[in-house]
Amino acid sequence: MAEAEGQETESLEESTDESEEEESEEEPKLKYERLSNGVTEILQKDAAGCMTVHDKFLALGTHYGKVYLLDVQGNITQKFDVSPVKINQISLDESGEHMGVCSEDGKVQVFGLYSGEEFHETFDCPIKIIAVNPHFVRTSCKQFVTGGKKLLLFERSWMSRWKSCVLHEGEGNIRSVKWRGHLIAWANNMGVKIFDVTSKQRITNVPRDDISLRPDMYPCSLCWKDSVTLIIGWGTSVKICSVKERHASEMRDLPSRYVEIVSQFETEFYISGLAPLCDQLVVLSYVKEVSEKTEREYRARPRLDIIQPLPETCEEISSDALTVRGFQENECRDYHLEYSEGESLFYIVSPRDIVVAKERDQDDHIDWLLEKKKYEEALMAAEISQKNIKRHKILDIGLAYINHLVEKGEYDIAARKCQKILGKNAALWEYEVYKFKEIGQLKAISPYLPRGDPVLKPLIYEMILHEFLESDYEGFATLIREWPGDLYNNSVIVQAVRDHLKKDSQNRTLLKTLAELYTYDKNYGNALEIYLTLRHKDVFQLIHKHNLFSSIKDKIVLLMDFDSEIKKVVEELEDRPELQHVYLHKLFKRDHHKGQRYHEKQISLYAEYDRPNLLPFLRDSTHCPLEKALEICQQRNFVEETIYLLSRMGNSRSALKMITEELHDVDKAIEFAKEQDDGELWEDLILYSIDKPPFITGLLNNIGTHVDPILLIHRIKEGMEIPNLRDSLVKILQDYNLQILLREGCKKILVADSLSLLKRMHRTQMKGVLVDEENICESCLSPILPSDAAKPFSVVAFHCRHMFHKECLPVPSMVSGKSEV
Repeated sequence: MAEAEGQETESLEESTDESEEEESEEEPKLKYERLSNGVTEILQKDAAGCMTVHDKFLALGTHYGKVYLLDVQGNITQKFDVSPVKINQISLDESGEHMGVCSEDGKVQVFGLYSGEEFHETFDCPIKIIAVNPHFVRTSCKQFVTGGKKLLLFERSWMSRWKSCVLHEGEGNIRSVKWRGHLIAWANNMGVKIFDVTSKQRITNVPRDDISLRPDMYPCSLCWKDSVTLIIGWGTSVKICSVKERHASEMRDLPSRYVEIVSQFETEFYISGLAPLCDQLVVLSYVKEVSEKTEREYRARPRLDIIQPLPETCEEISSDALTVRGFQENECRDYHLEYSEGESLFYIVSPRDIVVAKERDQDDHIDWLLEKKKYEEALMAAEISQKNIKRHKILDIGLAYINHLVEKGEYDIAARKCQKILGKNAALWEYEVYKFKEIGQLKAISPYLPRGDPVLKPLIYEMILHEFLESDYEGFATLIREWPGDLYNNSVIVQAVRDHLKKDSQNRTLLKTLAELYTYDKNYGNALEIYLTLRHKDVFQLIHKHNLFSSIKDKIVLLMDFDSEIKKVVEELEDRPELQHVYLHKLFKRDHHKGQRYHEKQISLYAEYDRPNLLPFLRDSTHCPLEKALEICQQRNFVEETIYLLSRMGNSRSALKMITEELHDVDKAIEFAKEQDDGELWEDLILYSIDKPPFITGLLNNIGTHVDPILLIHRIKEGMEIPNLRDSLVKILQDYNLQILLREGCKKILVADSLSLLKRMHRTQMKGVLVDEENICESCLSPILPSDAAKPFSVVAFHCRHMFHKECLPVPSMVSGKSEV
């Protein structure tokens, strides 16, 4: 049965461990480790009865009457055989040079660890407690107290003799004592007292609350937080007492000091020990629980809690269940809590085990964060405390963080963190890139790759560019724009792009990217051609930056595609007017209206660089300012262009005068007169030509169809010799006969067409007109057909489809072009 109970208790312990681990999401405040080395050897054969802690060493008393001095790792440095029975308490002064020991057989020893002075005494009852003056090293402070059935104060006189006096008795055994400065606090069966060594006065009595608990099984725990603050733990009650100076006006026969309870509260479990931690408390609790299966009470693992005291309650900060050896057999009195003020170390002492609790440092904090997979917080904590952490490296945490993100599939975040974590370590960068390649996530890391200090191997960048080129042209183009060209082998990437263009030759993204690669490679000609083909806005920047005007001349036609940027093209070519003319000329030939705002500028450009095309331009342009054009042509003595402009501006006589006087071209003059078809202009031409036989010949040959030849013939002077006169007269007669024949032919055609149309009209008017119920009389607006079809009726229907009752027509004589029904 006992074995079964043991197994049950063990399983409960394991289940408690598991449930607490599952539910615990808050970081513990303390970390724990067993005190081992020599302590392990001691507790295999003996049991711990008490322990006290100094900043330099530990003193452990056992059930077999031994006292061991230990270093903080638990190694034995000294051993004292004090008694054959249990050591009840050990006390050290602040210097750590003097030690007091008491045992169950009544023995009391106070001796110097490094001097020969000693005190030995054996009492007739068990001595439960001992406390040496904290300043025992001083000659004036050679004092200590012991407690059994009464509390005795021992003092060494000036003659090195020890004398004792009773501080208290009659209230049961003294079971706990703590000495701090000039104050001694002790507990007996009735409560806690405080004695002022300086004034030789007892200044308070704090009664215990739960008198039902056996004081030997549930002893009082005392702890001085400072020289005036005493913490009392008894049963489940905690009291924090403050020793204060009494005002002189209140003294009378009262002690000079008094105690005020500043905080009082209950805990869930029985208190086995107390210790201060800044403004908080560390409480060691003895725990009993009831099995859900057997409903029997069993001893559970002790708990170490950190609590925040409040005036009437407390707030739990953390709570840890401690798996100490043999906890199933321990009672509340078997546990002790000792602490080292200097290092915030807490020692949980039990018969078979000593556990050390330490405040967790930054390394421990990082351990917990990593265990909870809170890598980002761990990394931040390591960066903030990098001078203080000893077991962790920022880089290792960072790499673990990256791996964690990759495992979760958060590739973009992992890649972004590489920038910060890997820093300037090129080897690590290359290693991570290959890891991202293995999982098919090169694209994720590409935006964060270093582009200088450090620079990775060209193969790394080329590998990523190829990845984008296979699946994401836009992403590839972005990398080419953002990455300096010296990161990778430019010719390799150019060839790869050209290979892809064989499959998709019109892909604008690839073409533009290829142009950028050509530019970096100083192959400006190919880059310019691509930019022009794409009508890219950077083309002019490229032309100016690298002075490519000579290269653009044979590609000027490609500028025509910059429809929306005509103004920009003209401005960019302002310093190269010959190229500006070529561009505007090509633009005009393509569309007469696109560059209309530049037609005035083009007059000068044509005049300077391309006169043969000036006259066609003037003829085709409807936006050219004629006055400006006339001014330029007159300044440059452009006769033909001036003649055209004069005629277009309505000054035909001046134009004709220039033809006859400057060009002396009778055919052109006659052609011009024909175009204008102006009688006065013909008159001017006849007057100019009357004394010029060649002009007269030309007029006789061409005038017949425009002007009466008699007007010219009558003005020819007698005796004037006119070349080819006979032929000219014959031509005039022939032209006249031709005109007569044309008139007669036109007359016959006109008569035939008129007769045909008359017959067609007659046939149309003879056709019947449909009359039905939907028609109405346009006069009375009633249906045109009567409701009784048997009665005779008369209806008048006009060819325009208007209908009237015959009797509704106002005047019979008005009816014409009608039909009667």
